[in-house]
Amino acid sequence: MEDPARLRWGTEQRLEFIEFRLYWDRSVKRADIRERFGVSVPQASADLAQYRELAPENIRYDASAKRFVPADTFEPRLLKPNAERYLAQLRALSESVIGELDTWIGDLPDVGVIPIPARRVDAEVLRSFLQAVRERRSISIEYHSLNDRRPEPIWREITPHAFGSDGLRWHLRAFCHIERTFKDFIISRCLRIGEMGPPAADAAADVDWAAFFTVVLIPNPKLSKGQQATIERDYGMIDGRCELRVRHALLYYLDKRLRLDVAEQQDRPKETPIVVANRMEYEAVLGKIKY
Repeated sequence: MEDPARLRWGTEQRLEFIEFRLYWDRSVKRADIRERFGVSVPQASADLAQYRELAPENIRYDASAKRFVPADTFEPRLLKPNAERYLAQLRALSESVIGELDTWIGDLPDVGVIPIPARRVDAEVLRSFLQAVRERRSISIEYHSLNDRRPEPIWREITPHAFGSDGLRWHLRAFCHIERTFKDFIISRCLRIGEMGPPAADAAADVDWAAFFTVVLIPNPKLSKGQQATIERDYGMIDGRCELRVRHALLYYLDKRLRLDVAEQQDRPKETPIVVANRMEYEAVLGKIKY
């Protein structure tokens, strides 16, 4: 039996594809391999034969359906099934972020996703930021903030070093040459890009980005015992809690996104099913972070 680690990359990809389809779609055909990888019929047949040799307990041929299906003894050999990745691809497909050829999913289920107004990110702006981060340079931007002291867009210099997301929008983590501190700049609010220059700060000096805090989450105690057990399963809690290691610079966004700031005051606990167990330490860190 051939060792999967020694397979050529192209062959390995096709064998992983076979296993992906067997696991998620519960069937695979020669035509699937041909259409996805552009190989010949003999090559697709050879790939299926090689997979059967590699994992004979995983696959059987269904003559009535004229396709290969997973055997009752199926156990993934080449892939580690990831439900979050699968669902992320479904979401990306439904939002036209990727096309069907960008995923191995074959039998697409009907999917509905709540539409969220997209934050506009210009490709050229993003490319310039990527260059500035890679080359460790400063960059001039025309930025329109919501700061009452700066109601109109202004040109400013920043030294970026990382990207962050709160799940709804992307930020550029950078040293602000005006305020002389590290802060977040929402990429969609960058109107124009100017010249690059020497950096004004080193990324290592961004202590809020480098430091982490472990947030301990538990079910809202205002829920019934049965409801708390459901929340424990929802969030994959162990011994009634889950721990999230979060950068200090992103803690504020976690607080707002999960509604942790109002969870204990909310009189409808089903709307805030998780709360922070280490609240005192959590608020102490939040209070020290510069935004």
